[in-house]
Amino acid sequence: MRRITRRELLQATGGGAAVAKTGGLAAILATGRAPAYAQTTQIHWLKWNDFVPAGDQLLRRQLLGEAEKALGIKINLETIGLNDLQARVTAAIQSQSGADITMAFNNNAQLYAESCVDVSDVCEELAASQGGFYDLAKAQSHDGRKWVAVPYCIIGAMVAYRKSWFDEIGVTTFPETWEAYREAGRKLKARGRPIGQSLGHTVGDAPAFCYPLMWSFGGREVEADGKTVKLNSKETIESVKFMTAFWKEAHDEGGLAWDDSNNNRAFLSGTISSTLNGASIYIEALRKPDQYKTDSGAQMRTDILHAPLPRGAHGQFGVHPFQNHMVMGYSKNQKAAKEFLRWFHSPAVYEKWFVVQKGFATGPTRSWENHKVWDEDPVMAPYRVAGRLGLVYGHAGPAGQKAAEVLSKYIIVDMYAKAVQGMSAEDAVKWAEAEVKKVYGTGA
Repeated sequence: MRRITRRELLQATGGGAAVAKTGGLAAILATGRAPAYAQTTQIHWLKWNDFVPAGDQLLRRQLLGEAEKALGIKINLETIGLNDLQARVTAAIQSQSGADITMAFNNNAQLYAESCVDVSDVCEELAASQGGFYDLAKAQSHDGRKWVAVPYCIIGAMVAYRKSWFDEIGVTTFPETWEAYREAGRKLKARGRPIGQSLGHTVGDAPAFCYPLMWSFGGREVEADGKTVKLNSKETIESVKFMTAFWKEAHDEGGLAWDDSNNNRAFLSGTISSTLNGASIYIEALRKPDQYKTDSGAQMRTDILHAPLPRGAHGQFGVHPFQNHMVMGYSKNQKAAKEFLRWFHSPAVYEKWFVVQKGFATGPTRSWENHKVWDEDPVMAPYRVAGRLGLVYGHAGPAGQKAAEVLSKYIIVDMYAKAVQGMSAEDAVKWAEAEVKKVYGTGA
């Protein structure tokens, strides 16, 4: 853009005194050239590599360009592996430099509440216009005083399973109880088709499996007061004993070292029969129907169904991985970052991203339950109400900093991992309770 000189400006406005009048602005517009402003504000946005590649492709090819035109803000998007996010934000806070907007998973934003900008104005505006946030979203993004992050999406965690393989062992509907799932898994593993599950240090699948299993047996890390640690109980020990047998009888035992992508690859290659996952396995099979085939040569997408985790004696539970975005306190572009998040979550813009997700990620506000995308594919129907049904890590206590720390240290996941590797259930639970007490400040 050519810079307008002072002489040209004065000529266009009829003299310096006219600049202050409305006619001066009209004259500037009449020249057909915008005044030369300071360099366009640039925002550094750090997020995960989307498990639905079309999501990131849409951002880079279309939406970020639209944002620059609409807001005059250039967005520099950086994507990294899911398990690398927490290390990056920790390092950025320590150095007081880094991305302006950073994605957080589950309740991790609570760990950085003092280092985040108050985004209550953005969140309250979105909640008022879109039917309100799910309790799941608010619990993980609001620290009791303010919104510390803007909710981004909820990723439903359901069991993806091969329908024909379950049919072959006489299981025509997905098992409703843990014992029935264990029995089905035992038969499937005997046929070389084990269940696949991560028990490693990975953000999504491992904790999303272990916590609901514990809750369904009646175990919990802390009471509702958020202070009384209650992990070492008969109920928790029973859940660990169950998992130890379930693991050996029904699972691919290599899952101890899996991250959130290993089970996707194993399922699509036909080496596991079921796994807890977002809808990314099914969406990948839809995306490449001729690449992923069943034993009979049919497209694998026709043999995939979804179901919630089974129930135990104390109920049926689920955790649905959650994402939000923090505007960092060290950022020099806080106002622009908030404006971008407000713009991105406006219905007209967010819908474009939501549609390409095909149900893998659903909106954090209740209005998205009613979108027509849910009527287009019945295989995706179980994910529709994930935001309404999911519990938060730390249940029955609040999803605050202490619960986030227990999660980030993988204490509950490691409790099960230690047991399946040979530690007694009693010792594994005793170890985990001592670690949880350190976090909650109640001693070992």
